[in-house]
Amino acid sequence: MTTWVDNPRGGRERGPRGLARAWVEVLVRPRNFFRVGVAPGDQAPGLAFAVVVALAYVAVLFAVEPARIPDLGAGSAGSALIALLAVALLIAPAVLHLVAAVQTLLLIVLDVLLGAAGIDLPDRGGVSETVQVLAYAAAPCVFASLPVTEVRVVATLYGAALLVVGVAEIHRAGLLRALVAAAIPAALVFGYAFGGFAALGELLAAWTIV
Repeated sequence: MTTWVDNPRGGRERGPRGLARAWVEVLVRPRNFFRVGVAPGDQAPGLAFAVVVALAYVAVLFAVEPARIPDLGAGSAGSALIALLAVALLIAPAVLHLVAAVQTLLLIVLDVLLGAAGIDLPDRGGVSETVQVLAYAAAPCVFASLPVTEVRVVATLYGAALLVVGVAEIHRAGLLRALVAAAIPAALVFGYAFGGFAALGELLAAWTIV
C-alpha cells in the first residue's frame, strides 16, 4: 500500500526537501500540484507527508496545551514521546487509509446515482490517488493547533477546500460533485481530527459574546 515509484509523474523529490517543496506547492498552486504531483501507485511520499503534518499538529498542540498530553505513566516528556510515536506509526496511517476508503466508497455511490440518472462520467482516479489527495490536503493543518482560533479555523477550512480541489482534479469531477463527495471525509479529517469544528464553535461563541 505504500509503494515507492522510481519515476512518478511530475518527478517529485524525496526526503525533507521534497516534503517542503510539496507543502509549498500544494498551498499556493493546488490544482497544478494535484495534476502533476499525484502519481498512481505512489502512496509513500503522500503517507510520509501526512505523518509529518500530523506530528507537527500534535507536537504544537502538546506544547501550547500540556494538559492534552495523555498520561501514559512515563512522565510528561515520556508520555508525549510515546504519543507522537503512536501518531506517526499507527494513528496517522490508519486514519488516512480509513478516510480514503470512505472517500472512495462515496465516489462510487455518487457515480452509481449519476449513472442511473443517465449522466456519463469520465473515469475516476484510483484509491492510491485518493490517499495522496487526502494526505496533501492536510498541508495547512500544521497551523491548526496554534493558540489562535482564527488561524485554526482558516487552516482547517483551507484543508477542506484543498480536498475538494484535489478530488475534482484527480477524479475528473466538477466542483459541485467533488464538494458532495468530499463533504463527509472533510468533516472527519478537518472538522474532527484537526479540531476545525471546535475552533469554529469557539469563534462563533466569541462573536456572540461581542
